[in-house]
Amino acid sequence: MTDTAVQSNYQMKLSLQQPLTESQREILSDDALLFLERLVDRFAERIPLLLEDREQRQRQIDRGQLPDFDPETESIRHSEWKIQNIPQDLQDRRVEITGPVDRKMVINALNANVKVFMADFEDSFAPAWNEVIEGQRNLRDAVNGTIDYVNPANGKHYQVADDPAVLICRVRGLHLPEKHVLWNGKPIPGALLDFALYFYLNQKALLAKGSGPYFYLPKLQAYREAAWWSDVFSYTEDEFGLARGTIKATVLIETLPAVFEMDEILFNLKEHIVGLNCGRWDYIFSYIKTLRQYPDRILPDRQVVTMEKPFLNAYSRLLVRTCHRRGAFAMGGMAAFIPSKDPQRQAWVLNKIQTDKALEASNGHDGTWVAHPGLADTACGVFDHVLGDRKNQLDITRDNDAPITANELLAPCDGERTEEGMRHNIRVAVQYIEAWISGNGCVPIYGLMEDAATAEISRASIWQWIKHKQALSNGKVVTKALFEQMLAEEMLVLNEELGDVRFNQGRFDEAAELMAKLTTSEELENFLTLHGYEYLN
Repeated sequence: MTDTAVQSNYQMKLSLQQPLTESQREILSDDALLFLERLVDRFAERIPLLLEDREQRQRQIDRGQLPDFDPETESIRHSEWKIQNIPQDLQDRRVEITGPVDRKMVINALNANVKVFMADFEDSFAPAWNEVIEGQRNLRDAVNGTIDYVNPANGKHYQVADDPAVLICRVRGLHLPEKHVLWNGKPIPGALLDFALYFYLNQKALLAKGSGPYFYLPKLQAYREAAWWSDVFSYTEDEFGLARGTIKATVLIETLPAVFEMDEILFNLKEHIVGLNCGRWDYIFSYIKTLRQYPDRILPDRQVVTMEKPFLNAYSRLLVRTCHRRGAFAMGGMAAFIPSKDPQRQAWVLNKIQTDKALEASNGHDGTWVAHPGLADTACGVFDHVLGDRKNQLDITRDNDAPITANELLAPCDGERTEEGMRHNIRVAVQYIEAWISGNGCVPIYGLMEDAATAEISRASIWQWIKHKQALSNGKVVTKALFEQMLAEEMLVLNEELGDVRFNQGRFDEAAELMAKLTTSEELENFLTLHGYEYLN
């Protein structure tokens, strides 16, 4: 595909639902839209089929067929093969920082003491239309080295320093639509818009400086979804005359079904994939959602579901073993803590980071995630100590481990369900939902940098406790009525914590209404962001 302008007599099949400003046309040019249209034309119709496969599998699980390794793909798991290659600038990923594509945040993340910045159009981003386009502009400017920002409040100037982090773009999940662009009267997949624009705007500049178009792929549940992405990547490379494997991806293993198909996901993306990542928070949410009908597999308070729990530790170790056998990186998960000005709290935070990252490093992970630049040094120190002169831990094979079974991956988790934990979940979820529907997907709440996974865990946990009539540690049985009573009471607490001005000017009533709708519905809704998206412009 060339960069020549769209012919004047060509009738674009994509339909934009609001006119573009002159500035926005720099990002959504005719040629960029033509490339997007070609992707949508070839690949969009397969997504509903992939999503229906998810629903069919969930119905089987609901009827009693627990997830397991697929006997039909046993040959892939048991044969010897490797992924194609890992580019030079991705060989060392000991610490990665994640965050939304806000201009100031992009600059701060690129300047942090990390190897990689994952710029996020997904869980830490609320995809309002103008912000989607501005996010792509910010990444284009970052790639071109022209990004800067002046804080209007104090005049402070931000710009990218020498030797910034390597940039990876996380696109939206396959389930998320982009309602501002229609194809045959239906919203296009948000993932294709994010991929098309980031690739089109940046691939030449990235390759010219020795990097490449790198992506994080979220929420995959099956290897057929990985195969779909491989087809998208290969088609794009052919269209632009690029060598096979120029586009690289890291896949987040953040759903319970996907943990049983890690070999298959690597195999189907083997020309393009460089690693898998333990997306632990969404994985916990997926554990709840997938096993929602099983009263013997109900999780306790979110705060006690840590990576030391057997089912999560098994997931981490299996990911390391699977990836390293195939020559792929095994990335650790997110430390959502943020620094504190209180010395005692800060010491506690740093200890938590060190303990968490030491477990990941000892399991053999090649790197990890942090949510705040102020914690990068601590995480980096842990991996520096373990890695020594190595850039990664691909040499840690875990070949001598006993095979990890489905029973270990599905093991029930001990711990209490408390009234304090339930009330905390309600307050966190309402605050996050309020921020998200107001256009902010990355929110500091009670010392943690929260994204959509937090609210998903909170509302799904309570939904499951209601469904299975779970008793809290004080003997109270969780019912819809108890939840609604607590929600009303915690709204008063939030009003007091935040103050009348912030509370009354915010969208807390709408957030509480959405929280109640999702938590008390007869069926567990798949994603709150699908409902929250209706609130965004």
